[in-house]
Amino acid sequence: MTRLGANQHRRNDMSMPNKDEIKGKFKRAKGDVKEKVGRVTNDPELIKESQDDKSAGRTQEGFGKVRRKVGDAIKDVGDAVRD
Repeated sequence: MTRLGANQHRRNDMSMPNKDEIKGKFKRAKGDVKEKVGRVTNDPELIKESQDDKSAGRTQEGFGKVRRKVGDAIKDVGDAVRD
């Protein structure tokens, strides 16, 4: 039986998104809704808010992804040391 290394196992095992990724996705979705409502109601202020929400969501989601990947890398190092 062949033993899989920590990195090989990790590729098959997706990590769960963390709270920053989830909140970022929610902000982006909220921005999409605001944009559509702003365009239907011809409200430039709401359209501007939607852009701000989407930008903040992308930033928070990106931060969450980096945070998760760093955590995964630390776990992989710990697994390699333990093995």
